[in-house]
Amino acid sequence: MALRKVYEDRTALASGLADDVSAELAKAIASKGSACLAVSGGSTPKRFFKALSSTDIEWSKVTITLVDERLVPETNERSNAQLVRNNLMQNLAKMATFMPLYREALDADSTATALEADFAPHLPITVAILGMGTDGHTASFFPGGSHLAEAVDPTTTRLFSPMQAANAGEPRMTFTLPPLLDADFLALHIEGEEKEMVLLEAEQTGDLDKLEELPVRAVLRAAPDLHVYWAP
Repeated sequence: MALRKVYEDRTALASGLADDVSAELAKAIASKGSACLAVSGGSTPKRFFKALSSTDIEWSKVTITLVDERLVPETNERSNAQLVRNNLMQNLAKMATFMPLYREALDADSTATALEADFAPHLPITVAILGMGTDGHTASFFPGGSHLAEAVDPTTTRLFSPMQAANAGEPRMTFTLPPLLDADFLALHIEGEEKEMVLLEAEQTGDLDKLEELPVRAVLRAAPDLHVYWAP
């Protein structure tokens, strides 16, 4: 079930999402002693990252990672890790620990295996923030993706999956669906009328199984509570 929060503009959205995420992280730190935040890349989350970076929580007890990543070095301008370091891991949030998904010395399959072992102690994810493209992809669940069926299988025991697709550009690494669904707080952050229309189409109940067309449906059909944050 999707729970919507609609904001008058993108600045207000960034602030509201930052407030909610920081509250969830603080709650986890208070109860468990640590928190794990998984964020998405692209241009949409920059305002949110900057707002979140100045929130006053115990960032030294937070591990930040990515929902998915292009398999490129962090020096590449298309690296999501570079985006996170430049926009989120600033101000107070610079005290957090960052766990990247790219391993330069390993191929994609070996990277997925290594990440499984490294991330197991940090699960479940406290907060996972998804984005969505106008093609209906979320995380690296792309239409026509090379491992799409496995990645969105709610019964898979894999935590990570490599992904290649025509619309993805570089080969990618992504969390699979189950660890995202297991997050204590799962949100979808989208902006603009076009993405709102894509989401509305994806939510049509009769079409929820058409994952190749709009893979975000995998999340919509399986997430018990999905918090949608939107502004025009």
